[in-house]
Amino acid sequence: MKFNTKTIHGGQEYDKAYGAVMPPIYQTSTYAQTTPGGHKGFEYSRTHNPTRKALEDSFASIENGNFGLAFGSGLAAIDAVIKLLKPGDEVISTNDLYGGSYRLFTKIYEDFGIKFHFIGMENADKVAHYVNEKTRLIWVETPTNPMMNIIDIQAVAAVAKEHDILLAVDNTFATPYLQQPLELGADIVMHSATKYLGGHSDVVMGALVVKDKELADKLYFIQNASGAVCGPMDSFLVLRGIKTLHVRMQRHCENGKAIAAYLASHPKIEKVYWPGFEDHPNHDVAKRQMNDFGGMVSFITKGSNYAEAIKIVEKLKIFTLAESLGGVESLAGHPASMTHASIPKEEREKTGVVDSLIRLSVGIEDVEDLIEDLRQAIG
Repeated sequence: MKFNTKTIHGGQEYDKAYGAVMPPIYQTSTYAQTTPGGHKGFEYSRTHNPTRKALEDSFASIENGNFGLAFGSGLAAIDAVIKLLKPGDEVISTNDLYGGSYRLFTKIYEDFGIKFHFIGMENADKVAHYVNEKTRLIWVETPTNPMMNIIDIQAVAAVAKEHDILLAVDNTFATPYLQQPLELGADIVMHSATKYLGGHSDVVMGALVVKDKELADKLYFIQNASGAVCGPMDSFLVLRGIKTLHVRMQRHCENGKAIAAYLASHPKIEKVYWPGFEDHPNHDVAKRQMNDFGGMVSFITKGSNYAEAIKIVEKLKIFTLAESLGGVESLAGHPASMTHASIPKEEREKTGVVDSLIRLSVGIEDVEDLIEDLRQAIG
């Protein structure tokens, strides 16, 4: 089954009770049993829910995995992965990553004795220098948030396999439409399903997908024991979103390319970050491991400062100034004061997240309207 078909049919079956084409919303906390332990596969909705199960099967299908897990948020999904570790373990992480991930790692799990090394992974050979006998996990974002750096998943996977280390890839920006990390050697794929998978800015959710049953069983145990699950209505919404993922992503990519080209030609723009440019670092890697270059674009204006960046995002009319990304509507953000505010200034600026950086999530509107909006805001 090819990808576009998987988004609609992958892991799905018609409702057995009445033949409903879409999985029903099983808005229930518990299930009747004929005898203690005698049930139809569902006993309590923290553990299993038929609507969530349909979504988890879809997650697994579109990522070419065997097991999918749905959580109450992307951070809850990341939290479950880190709970595979124990005090004294070490993690090698992308240094240019979502601020919430950085906050979870440094403000929560460092206090539990887990050590994190934040490094640039654009050169995958650098990763091996940080591996030691305590390393248990490599955490990768690609493209990174918000600098759009590209990391060679296959090369990092080779390092992980050589040292028997788990490799987890945050695939939120690319989605499985553009990139499938499990096929490139990753052990775990994570999504903030709030973003492109849901696609309509109306739900918060996280996802994990794996191939290995033993690893899946550990994560299912953590999911159930910790209880950070999503509800059936949210499951229904994301499952509905996935069914149009392929057509939405095609337009996100088309619009993203046009916006990146417009910004690159603008006399007031100093730098545009988008992996589709031939002079983008690791562009060749992006071409090899991605099917297109996505709808996320970041940029800096010439001579820009904090005040100038704020002025631009406040003047936008079609792009909405808001957190998050990946919805059908275009969003603009100021990472230094929004999504990455939890990262200390000196640390984020080392990776390029300066006060003048603006991040765009390019939606699926008419691209001429989006370009005109940027034109009037930048001046």
